[in-house]
Amino acid sequence: MTRTLGFFLILSVAAFGQEKGREAHPAPAAKDVGHGYVPKRGPAPARAQAQQPAHLADKSGHPEAPHVHTNGKWVGHDYAKDDPRFHLDHAWEHGRFTGGFGNGHVWHLAGGGPDRFWFNGFYFSVGAFDLAYVADWNWSGDEIVIYEDPDHDGWYLAYNTRLGTYVHVQYLGA
Repeated sequence: MTRTLGFFLILSVAAFGQEKGREAHPAPAAKDVGHGYVPKRGPAPARAQAQQPAHLADKSGHPEAPHVHTNGKWVGHDYAKDDPRFHLDHAWEHGRFTGGFGNGHVWHLAGGGPDRFWFNGFYFSVGAFDLAYVADWNWSGDEIVIYEDPDHDGWYLAYNTRLGTYVHVQYLGA
């Protein structure tokens, strides 16, 4: 009887741990953001004097983070082209990412964290100004898609298909 009770306790702990792990990485509530959607293309270049909006949750249930609607609309990429946060003394210092961009090139995160994450032997780092937007990313399992940033040399956009959110990243090499 003690063995049986022990077995059930182990199963209960394992089940609780799995459920708790899921809570750490919830899917978005809105049906028109995330849920595996992959945008066909990256964002259009920003207007010359554009500024990022104060609130990124443009609809009820949308994340308070840069995101993409399932109709392809990129929300939150309206940074001014001369925004000092994007200035790099050496754009593409570690080379350019050549693994493939956009729709048709979905990558599985294989580990790390915002400072250094990887997939398929490619390494990236999230821009310091976007760190708040990756708190719910699963660094060892989420699927992401890389897009070129049309406005800022040396930066790419990493889009999380589960959450529908994206951040600016730098390529660290292969």
